[in-house]
Amino acid sequence: MAKPTPSPTTPAPSPTPEPELWPLTGVVVESDGADRPALSVKIENSAPARPQSGLEDADIVWEEMVEGGITRFNAAYHSTVPEALGPVRSIRPMDAAISGPLGGLLAFSGGVQPYIQKARDAGLQILTEDGGHAGFYRVSTRRAPHNLYGDGAELLAQADGSHKKPPAQQFAYAADSASASAVVGGRPAAGIDIRFPSTNPGWTWQADGDAGRGWGPGVWLRDEAGATQHAADGDPIVATNVVVLRVEVVITEARDVAGNRVPETILSGAGAAQVATGGHVVEATWSKAGDLKPLVLTGKDGKPVQLAPGSTWIELVPTSGGSVTVG
Repeated sequence: MAKPTPSPTTPAPSPTPEPELWPLTGVVVESDGADRPALSVKIENSAPARPQSGLEDADIVWEEMVEGGITRFNAAYHSTVPEALGPVRSIRPMDAAISGPLGGLLAFSGGVQPYIQKARDAGLQILTEDGGHAGFYRVSTRRAPHNLYGDGAELLAQADGSHKKPPAQQFAYAADSASASAVVGGRPAAGIDIRFPSTNPGWTWQADGDAGRGWGPGVWLRDEAGATQHAADGDPIVATNVVVLRVEVVITEARDVAGNRVPETILSGAGAAQVATGGHVVEATWSKAGDLKPLVLTGKDGKPVQLAPGSTWIELVPTSGGSVTVG
């Protein structure tokens, strides 16, 4: 008896590959540049420094307290690299822990030598004006020390062979804003009022706001003491996600050029956090195991907090002398 002829089988379809995401925003890569390193830049936030250049294009911005209770920014660039960045100012002790997980380059104007060495020990390539590196320039429209700027492309072009890799992804991202942890499990919030000892930034939810980079819908609009903060090109400063960390700040023995003792934000261990996305805020816990380890955000359910794809601002608010009010 003849054996039956087996029927042809249809091969299983190949799985659809996961889209490549920008590691510092969670946004799908649709342009060149994903293979470049991250560039972290120290940007001033005193009144004479405003409006700043380039903050509106950063993927991640950390706001840290410095001398006198005012703040300064550590802004990370990867998906977009502006021509003008600044005013550029000096390094602080917590910048190694902020930029260390990104690898790549850290650009600043100078600083206390142990802090510079700490950044090198974290694996960062250091670029400074006083070190003779290219990419820095001064403008005539502002007075020193508020007139030093950096050219993003020129700074990145100096990456050596050990600092050309792209950064690792830093946070967990939802597929969209509606799926983010704060929207799914948080409470509605119209705004966030933050107080450092000598400055008062805030964020207001704008459901119809647009970051201008294909993200959305909606943005958090930044203000300084109630006045909307704008970039030098006139664009308002906005964020997709605002992450507030309650942190310990200690006063070190180091002093700045004016003789003030330098505060240090302790970015190790764990603490309380609030994560704002899509007009909602969710309570969380932050943890960080060391200078080279990324910040981890964990919800009350023990699961990673998922941000919306887009930019993220991280507020390092001291537990003593600082406050956070969600309205």
